[in-house]
Amino acid sequence: MANNLKEYLAKNCVSKDVNLGSCTVLETAGQGALASLYQLLQSAVNTKESESLTGKTIWVHFGVNSGATKFAIEQQAVNEATFRCPDELGWKPQNLPIVPSDGPISTVRKTNLPVEEITKALEKNGFEVITSDDAGRFVCNYVYYHSLRFAEQNKTRSLFVHVPLFVAVDEETQMRFTVSLLEVLASICK
Repeated sequence: MANNLKEYLAKNCVSKDVNLGSCTVLETAGQGALASLYQLLQSAVNTKESESLTGKTIWVHFGVNSGATKFAIEQQAVNEATFRCPDELGWKPQNLPIVPSDGPISTVRKTNLPVEEITKALEKNGFEVITSDDAGRFVCNYVYYHSLRFAEQNKTRSLFVHVPLFVAVDEETQMRFTVSLLEVLASICK
C-alpha cells in the first residue's frame, strides 16, 4: 500500500489541503528497530522545520491487524512491553514498562486528535471503522507509544490505524480508505 500511495493520492485526492510529506515502510518494530523509528520521526521534525510548512503535521502510522475485518482508529497506547510473540528481530515479550521513566505498565499516552469525530466521518464515507483503546498490546503498541511520546515532545500529532490484511479488505478499498482518512484529517485539523 505504501509503495502506491503517493501515486494513488495524486490521482484520487479531492482536498487541496492534503500534502503527503513522506510515506515510509518500517519493516520491523521492536526494541531493535527503535533507533530507526526515532530517526524516521526526527527526520519528519527536521523536514517540517526546514521547509517551514504551513498547516498541521500529523504522523499517521498503519499497522496490520491480521484478525480484523474493520479498520481501527487507535486512541491510545499503553506503557507495556508485553506482547503475544517475539517480533521480527527476535525481541522477546517482557512484562515491563516500555519507558520506565514514564511510570508503571498501566500508564497510557493518548493521541490529541479527535478519534471519535474521525471515526464517524470515515463511517459516513462508507467504511467499516471502529474506535480502539488498545493498540494491539503487540509490536504496534510499542511503536505507537514511542510515537505519541515523541509527538508530545515535538509538539506535533500522531495517529495509529490498524488495517486488515488485503485478503480481508482489498487493496483498492484500503487505498480509498487512506485517501479518505487524510482528507478527513485535513478538514478536521485545520
